[in-house]
Amino acid sequence: MLAAILFDLDGTIVNTDPIHFQAWQKMLLSYDLHIDEKFYKSRISGGLNPEIVKDILPQLSVAEGEKFADEKEALFRQLAPHLQALSGFAQLIAWTKRHQLKRALVTNAPRQNAEFMLEVLGIKEVFHTIVLADDCRAGKPDPEPYELALNKLGITAEQAIALEDSPSGIRAAVGAGIRTIGIASTHDPQVLQEVGTFMAIPDFTDLQFWKFLNSLVEPDLGVSTAQ
Repeated sequence: MLAAILFDLDGTIVNTDPIHFQAWQKMLLSYDLHIDEKFYKSRISGGLNPEIVKDILPQLSVAEGEKFADEKEALFRQLAPHLQALSGFAQLIAWTKRHQLKRALVTNAPRQNAEFMLEVLGIKEVFHTIVLADDCRAGKPDPEPYELALNKLGITAEQAIALEDSPSGIRAAVGAGIRTIGIASTHDPQVLQEVGTFMAIPDFTDLQFWKFLNSLVEPDLGVSTAQ
């Protein structure tokens, strides 16, 4: 029986990748690095800043890398004052409330970014628990963030569904034993299915997605679809 839905943030609830790409592109120009979307998707998207910076700018010290990442995230927030959730997200939250499901946010986003996005989107109070990479010994693709979320919600992996847009996030959720649906806002659906999703959808208005969700709840609770 479905008891909870676990949400990633960047690329899942809100498509921030174009803004992150713009911020990374601008920041890396100062190091004479010119990146394209292919580079961004393969080397940056879904990763943790310390690991990304170590990979792309190995010449930086730990302190220099942290300063670079902080400046990049400040630029992201400067560029992202008008974020909007993916289509169907509000309807999905309303559906989870009708069916008394728990909701968790599981994100690699730095704390300031997560708080900023939740504030801009007006969804700070939506989640029963929030798990950041900072809360764990290891962030995604390690399964620990999802395992911690399950523990906080008091449920098993079999009682949950995860929604993820990146290969690293999918590996984390699948690694925790959670059925995972891919949100193809930033990566090709086939890529998401190759790394472990059983379904890939463009956004939360997808009819296949709603048919699946409604198959998991008790018939007497009523059948509801996105409007």
